[in-house]
Amino acid sequence: MHCTALLSALIAHTSTFTCQWPIALADNVATRVKMAQNDSLSRLYTATSHQEVSPPPLKRRRLTQTPSLALDSPRTSSTLQSAGQTRSSSPSKNAFRVFSWNINGINAFLSSTPSARKITSYFTESTKTQKSGTASTDAPPNASRLRTPLGQAPSGSPHSLRAFLGRHNWPEILFLQELKIKPQDGPARLPKILSALNTPLNAADSVSDHRTYNLNAVLPRDKHNAKAFGGKLYGVGTIMRTDFARKWVATVREVDWDIEGRVSVVEMRAAPEGQDENGPVTKPLALINVYAVNGTTQPYRNPLTGAVHPNYPTRHDRKLIFHSLLRDECLSLEARGFSVVVAGDVNIARGPADGHPNLRAFPEQHCFNRVDFNTKFFGEEDNKRAGAYVGTQDEKTEKCLDAVDVFRAKYGMEKRYTYYPNRGEWGSSCDRVDMVFVSKEVWDDGRVIDTGILDTPQERGPSDHVPFWVKVAL
Repeated sequence: MHCTALLSALIAHTSTFTCQWPIALADNVATRVKMAQNDSLSRLYTATSHQEVSPPPLKRRRLTQTPSLALDSPRTSSTLQSAGQTRSSSPSKNAFRVFSWNINGINAFLSSTPSARKITSYFTESTKTQKSGTASTDAPPNASRLRTPLGQAPSGSPHSLRAFLGRHNWPEILFLQELKIKPQDGPARLPKILSALNTPLNAADSVSDHRTYNLNAVLPRDKHNAKAFGGKLYGVGTIMRTDFARKWVATVREVDWDIEGRVSVVEMRAAPEGQDENGPVTKPLALINVYAVNGTTQPYRNPLTGAVHPNYPTRHDRKLIFHSLLRDECLSLEARGFSVVVAGDVNIARGPADGHPNLRAFPEQHCFNRVDFNTKFFGEEDNKRAGAYVGTQDEKTEKCLDAVDVFRAKYGMEKRYTYYPNRGEWGSSCDRVDMVFVSKEVWDDGRVIDTGILDTPQERGPSDHVPFWVKVAL
């Protein structure tokens, strides 16, 4: 009886609140969107596209018996989740979370069909429903208790970035890859993304600085290497929570060596407010949102002339150059006094544990690309710990970032994957090609608090990749 009365009171209260919030919140959202546009639209755009997919079509042996889920580890997802919650059971002012997700096109996330569901439809699912696999595995600490009916966002659309952010307790940063927006469509499309990010989901949602976001997008502008899908390919988006960006972010920028919409750099401010000047100096962080080149035999053209490039004529060749340029960008940031956190789709599975049912090895160039990536970004210690493929010959690069692959460093040879193609049975063929790696000193100083992969069909949504996350001390 008591529960019934409480429920009735809640519904009555919500109904009253519903009549009052739309105008005020709409004005607030419109104001924020306009401020965000004025603040960043002039520097939002860079651009490219191509006909490759991520990764390219699989050419590898399939097992006779395929698992229904690619969770081959001795520990379950819930074990990883519990471990993360133990280390970070409550929000911390001294740490932040970066989520990263190759969404394979932003359009599926922009529907705003109004919902006519009752307020009770947003209550926590029953124990039976939760056990059926609707809740994401390896959820980060403090994942919101706000649930939605079986894959439906509270806005009424099948997929919603705001619902994703709310479900994961409003993370400070979300990196997106493969926005798939034409550069000429950016001025019209990006404000719509901002609006979708900051429009309340329902009467229970509120808009404040710790629940609103700004957007910086880097769109492709290479007209010769970005023609597939009508010019809609590539593009990365860096989404930052308003309060976090205001306090901690110094600048968000592109890089001058890429015009395919693949890299966005967030340079953070130096030390936390109130840090003891006599205490140990903590380096500021530079966060890099990356969508690495995918190696294929498709031609790579001179961005100026359109002719096949004489020095690196294929996308395989361009991928190796991209590795060098990204490594040098990281080393340059370290030389300027930053520690580096790189997150995104690197289009490389580092070793046997990162491919299911096996590591793709055909054509052979994929093996060379893998060696190149592992030797340019990771030292001997990390490659050994990750079981990374480094070739049989003495292939040494002139410079190495000596970074740490945080998932492998934290969870060893755990078999977890991020790329799940939208074909065949879930888990029958998958790879870990999305990852986060950090400057070695970030790991050695204990600044990586936890990390996880949200590997369920529900979290994958309309994409062919699942999200992953890392929590880092400021």
